[in-house]
Order: sequence, then structure tokens, then C-alpha cells
Amino acid sequence: MAHDGQDQFLTQNALLTDLLDQTGRSAEVVNVVLERAIEAVRSKVSQDGRISATLIELNQTAAHGLAWLATYVESLKQMQKWAETLQTQGRFGETEQLILQISFGEYLSQILGGIPMSQNEIVRLSDLGLTSEDTAVLADDAVMALVSNGNVQGVRLRLVELMQENNADVIVGASGLDEELEMIREQFRRYSVDRIEPVAHEWHLNDELIPMEIIEELAELGVFGLTIPEEYDGLGMSKASMAVVSEELSRGYIGVGSLGTRSEIAAELILCGGTEEQKAHWLPKIASAEILPTAVFTEPNTGSDLGALRTRAVKEGADYRITGNKTWITHASRTHVMTLLARTDPDSTDHRGLSMFLAEKTPGTDEHPFPTEGMSGGEIEVLGYRGMKEYELGFDNFHVKGENLLGGEEGKGFKQLMQTFESARIQTAARAVGVAQAALDVSMQYAQDRKQFGKSLIQFPRVASKLAMMAVEIMIARQLTYFSAYEKDNDRRCDLEAGMAKLLGARVAWAAADNGLQIHGGNGFALEYKISRILCDARILNIFEGAAEIQAQVIARRLLQ
Repeated sequence: MAHDGQDQFLTQNALLTDLLDQTGRSAEVVNVVLERAIEAVRSKVSQDGRISATLIELNQTAAHGLAWLATYVESLKQMQKWAETLQTQGRFGETEQLILQISFGEYLSQILGGIPMSQNEIVRLSDLGLTSEDTAVLADDAVMALVSNGNVQGVRLRLVELMQENNADVIVGASGLDEELEMIREQFRRYSVDRIEPVAHEWHLNDELIPMEIIEELAELGVFGLTIPEEYDGLGMSKASMAVVSEELSRGYIGVGSLGTRSEIAAELILCGGTEEQKAHWLPKIASAEILPTAVFTEPNTGSDLGALRTRAVKEGADYRITGNKTWITHASRTHVMTLLARTDPDSTDHRGLSMFLAEKTPGTDEHPFPTEGMSGGEIEVLGYRGMKEYELGFDNFHVKGENLLGGEEGKGFKQLMQTFESARIQTAARAVGVAQAALDVSMQYAQDRKQFGKSLIQFPRVASKLAMMAVEIMIARQLTYFSAYEKDNDRRCDLEAGMAKLLGARVAWAAADNGLQIHGGNGFALEYKISRILCDARILNIFEGAAEIQAQVIARRLLQ
């Protein structure tokens, strides 16, 4: 494999005389196609000069396909930026060149031939209303060279050779992060290897809650106060650092990586929408893990349609009584406070009548999970994403102090929640990257160790190609996630970028886990192998924090408006 793979790599690279010039030119070309696609789809969904929600729904394939095309174009832009930065730093080595070459070769080919929105939904440029004249620009020499030679078997095999030679315990290729963020990665990678990976599979198989000992250790490491400002006893660090921490903890076990999400959502809600008194009271306690929060939004019959929530909060003196049902509430039993969305205006029928509460509760035990008066619940048994457990909750005249109305004003709940979606989706994208990386970790090791027909699985080209594509797509999703985090850190609106990172990251995680299980063969279907857990954990990423279809809808509307 080594000699043939290297020769073929050198041959292909000779055809791509200057890789960065080729990829840079290609990124410009596909951006032209995207601009034309936006206009083509806009013409399909406009009525009387305005975007029509009805027409978007009728043309959903085109609208969602546009979202995927835009995600691919942004992905290639960020890969180009990553490569140029590394070249400037003198760190654009052979591994990085191969990752760039394969990423452009594959994604350009998919743009030309069809982008998979799911396993059996392939969207093509003609579905968006583009004509052959609109797409003729893709015949550009740089695009054609990368399509023909960027992602061929020999190139993939060479990348896997380098992956074996480097035996990287961290990631494949330079991340492009600065030294401080790399130190954070190394710290949490060591923690995951020492404290999470050896026991995570047992937690999963036994459907156990993550031990409080781990939560206490995470608190000491600053996970729960990572992005909370120092004035409220947090570390005051960046969203980029949050992405790195979430990635590495989720690489060990998605449940551990997701513990920080609970605190991140609650803290963001309070920072963006809380009064000064609420910030001073709650944020230090969240940062130290003195209190553990959970998010209580979804209802049984509403799903993603949060504007249709029916749980009601009725004023009683200065306080409120809440009645209604919630579902898919993560970590509901052990927590101390719920960020609870309820309807305070009984005459409203949309999001304008919703308010957010910081609803206090008593943490439960295994025997009595919901001891607080006016509150009951039952566990939802799930395939994966265990460690915190999922619950259905019922509220019957549940008491909430008036002072715990977020922001002290009714009717602001939906707007307050929307302000948190950027951070939540960045973190979910980071968790997806971590899960995908876990799939690559265990699959790479298995492919090296497992012998069939007298040689290791990794010596078979299709097995090696699967591993190569995992590494490449993980890097693409990683760069898209870091980009959205940087945008957030620089106070720029990034709901579009965060949505793209989440959309792509979830698909990458599922593909990595699915291909990883295929590499394991029959053993991958056995519960004792970690890949079986990783597959179950990966599947939820395409659903929570905005299902892929909802995410594509949101992205499309932003692009069209």
C-alpha cells in the first residue's frame, strides 16, 4: 500500500500544480453558483415581491437543497481559509494538503452530481431551478482538476498511511487553533482518556447517570462556568474554547460533553435576558455547579413548533402557578432549576404570549425522582445519549416565585430563547465533531488490529477509504464549527453559520459512526463494542437543537431574505 499510494499521490499532486490556487479558484466558482441558486429559489418562493412561507413549504426540496448547497460552499471557504492560515504559519504539511485536496474533490463532485441531504434524499442543482447555463461556470479548469483527481483511491490511501505513521492521539491534521486553545484541547483530551473513556461504555450499557464525582471534577475544571463572565465567578472564556471543550468531552462520551450544554443554555438565557439581580444570584451558582440547570421547553404535541406551546402560567398574587406537560427533558431529575417556557397570556396563540421562568425544584433521587410538590415525571427509555436520562414532566399548579420570571417582564420568553440558539447550536456542532472523532478513534484501532485473509483490515482499500473520509469530513465540520464560534466571539450575528455547522456536523457524526460500525462488521453489532454506543449517540444529533429539516428551513429563510 505504501509505495503504490505514495506514487499515486505524487502523480495526482503533480496534476494539481498549485493546490491552494486550485482550491481558492474553486471556492470562488461555487460561490457564483450559490448566488445564482439563491435567485433561482427566491423566484420559486416569492409572491408579490415577498418570501411566502406557503411557497417555501411547497418548494421544500429546493429550499432545503439551497441550505445544503450554501453549507457546502461555506465549508469549502472555511477549509480554504484553514489551509491558507496553516501555510502562512509553515504548518501546511502533507497530511493537511491531502485533507484539503480530498475535501474539495469530494464536495465539488457532490455539488455537481448531487448533495445527500439524508441517505436517500439527493438534491441536485436542477432541483433548485438552475439551468445548464447557470452551472456552466463549474466547467472551470480548477474545479474539473479537483473533481477528477482530488479524491481518488491513491490519495485516500496515502492519507491513511500518514495517519498510521503519526499515530495521532489528538486529531488528524493541524486544527488551526492558537496555542491556548490547543492547550485546552490537550487538557480535556487527557481528562477524557483517564476519567471518561474507560467507564463510559459501562454507563451506557447500564443506563446509569453520570456519577456526581465526575460532575464535581468538571466543575473544578471550570466546565460549567467556562463562558460566564468573571464578574459572576465564571472563567470568561470564548465560545471557541467552549467548542473545543465540548468536542473533547463528547469524544469521551456525549453525555459528559452535554452536561456543559445545560449550564451554557441557562447561563446564556440569564446573561441575555435576566435582570441584574437574577444574574448576580444565579450565574455564580451555575458556574460552580452549586446548582444544576435543565431546559424545559418541548411539549408532547408541539415538537419544534415552540410558538404553539400550551403549558400555562397563571398569576397568583406576586407569584405564578404552572400547569401543563413537557417532554424530552434532559437531566430533569437531579437538577435544581428549570429554564421553563410557559404561556402567560391565555388569549395568545403564538410565541408572543410566552414567558421564561427560572423555576426552582428539589433534586430527586432514584427512589423519588421528582419530590417537588406540583411536579411529576417519568423516564423515557432511549437508544443512546444516556448518562443524564430523558423525562416526561407534568406540572399541576406548580409554584414559581414571581421574582423568577426571567427579565421581570412577561411575553419575552420566545425572544429570550432565540438569543441562545446560536451558542446552543455551536455547542451541538462541537459535540457532533467529538462523536465523529470517537467513531474514527475506535474504528482506526479496530482496522489495524483485526486480521482477515492474512492481513489487517486497514490494508484493504475500501476500509482505508472509509477511514480517510471520516478524517476529512471531521476536519470540515470542525472548521465550520470553529468559524461559527469565532463569529460569536466577535459579536457578529451567526445563526446562519451555527446552523450550517450543526446541520453538517450531525450528518458527519452519523456517517462516521455508521461507517465505523461497518468496519467492525458483525462485532460492531455487539453491545460490548464501543462503536455500537457511538452509533446510538450519533443518531440523536440530527434531531435535537433543531432537526435537520428544521435547520435547513431556517438556513434557507435566512439566505432568501
